[in-house]
Amino acid sequence: MISRRTLLGSLAAGSTAWGQPRPGGQPNLLVIVSDDHTGHVLGAHGNALAETPHLDGLAAEGTRFTRHYCNSPVCTPSRQSFLTGLLPHAAGVTTLRTPLADGRPTLARQLRAAGYTTAALGKMHFNRPGQAGLHGFDYLLTEPEWQKAWNAEPASKTPPETVRTKPPWRPFKDPARIWLNAEKLPSARFYEEMKGTFLARQACRFLEENRQRPFALVVSFQEPHSPFDFPVDDQNVYDPARFPVPRVGPEDAGQIPLIFRDLSDADKQGIAAAYYTSVRFMDRNAGVVLDCLKKLNLGDNTLVVYTSDNGYMLGEHGRFEKHCGYDPALHVPLIVRWPGRVRAGTVTDMTEMTDLTATLLDMLGAEPLPQMHGQSLRPYLEGKRPASPRGHVFSEYLENEEAYIRTEQYKFVFCSGKRERTDGYRTDHPTPGRYVRLFDLKRDPGEFTNIAARQPTAVRNLAGLMLKRFRQTHPEAAQEPARLSREEAIEWYLRPRDAAPA
Repeated sequence: MISRRTLLGSLAAGSTAWGQPRPGGQPNLLVIVSDDHTGHVLGAHGNALAETPHLDGLAAEGTRFTRHYCNSPVCTPSRQSFLTGLLPHAAGVTTLRTPLADGRPTLARQLRAAGYTTAALGKMHFNRPGQAGLHGFDYLLTEPEWQKAWNAEPASKTPPETVRTKPPWRPFKDPARIWLNAEKLPSARFYEEMKGTFLARQACRFLEENRQRPFALVVSFQEPHSPFDFPVDDQNVYDPARFPVPRVGPEDAGQIPLIFRDLSDADKQGIAAAYYTSVRFMDRNAGVVLDCLKKLNLGDNTLVVYTSDNGYMLGEHGRFEKHCGYDPALHVPLIVRWPGRVRAGTVTDMTEMTDLTATLLDMLGAEPLPQMHGQSLRPYLEGKRPASPRGHVFSEYLENEEAYIRTEQYKFVFCSGKRERTDGYRTDHPTPGRYVRLFDLKRDPGEFTNIAARQPTAVRNLAGLMLKRFRQTHPEAAQEPARLSREEAIEWYLRPRDAAPA
């Protein structure tokens, strides 16, 4: 077991033991990742309710991708897809609890080979202890070591007895209104002693100790993931009455998870207020890290990225989670800043999370991964446009044997309907059988009306495109059985085949 002294003291040791001296201005990399931050809850995106001044400032100085989508609407597959540059089914991680197999080529391994000191701090979803060297990271302070280190610093002051604070988080055991924090209750800590604030301080320490050598640092906050943590200081930031309750469409009733059925409108408003407060708290800590970078005079020579692992549904279609193919669950922020090298502006073309992996290696001059499913976004960052912008994005949620294609006009959903999901979001019909959904995003941006029966040509073309993506990227494509129909072949690829660690 790694002791707290080893965890926190290894940063200082790293200043002499890691990497090589900086070779003539080799740029640094800082990636800030949040958990469940949907793309529209951002001031820079035009959301007047979102208080995100530090991320908005980052966006003003860099390039913001307004239509960036994750390749899986669940934490672990999305994060390991980014780390490997592969779609989840090719990375071997398609469900929440799967650890990435040892020995996989990763972004961190490529950067370490290029002379970078690599570090991962915070919530990485590795599903195993964070030992030095794991997946190419020289230094790790990830769960559960991060939790243990924070617990070792007890709170110096407690909230007044008159302040109600959150109970322990017990998803699916307590009613949804409790574990989704509908009462908008703060954590039992003030800002300076919150777990996210502790993480921001560790990131600053890493920057201080490694400022003389090229580094690649991933700082991954757990906010705004439920139960939407925020400090006592922020308990009255938002009035829940400010949040409208999203309407539920005429076709939504049967697909709303049972666990959300008894939420009242007041509950839904409280959940949204808690979520927005947690986003605000995360933004403040992201600002702490960005300020440290500036104070150390590292800002001009550091490629900074902000993104999230997946989006989140805040009552749209009656849901308060991700685990589905609606746009709020797939759409995530992406901001890239590098003064003098990245233009300031916005990109409205569609992009995927695997594109970010390819982009970072390209921008930093590192060797590409042996296999990558994304394309570099460097032309956008330099004020140009790629010769072949993406005409669609692909995502998958294999826990439900479901995949999605999004084009400029359509959202296509294909589900086998054969797998009884174990993620807690059971519906009226756990195994409904195969279904397809098609939404016309031009006429129906809220994705309320399934027009698949009226548009057989579009369904056929998009199903063919989905199958093509699977055949081009799946490691078992050569074993696809012969004489399957298009639909049967897609179902064959939708089965989870997660790789166990070596």
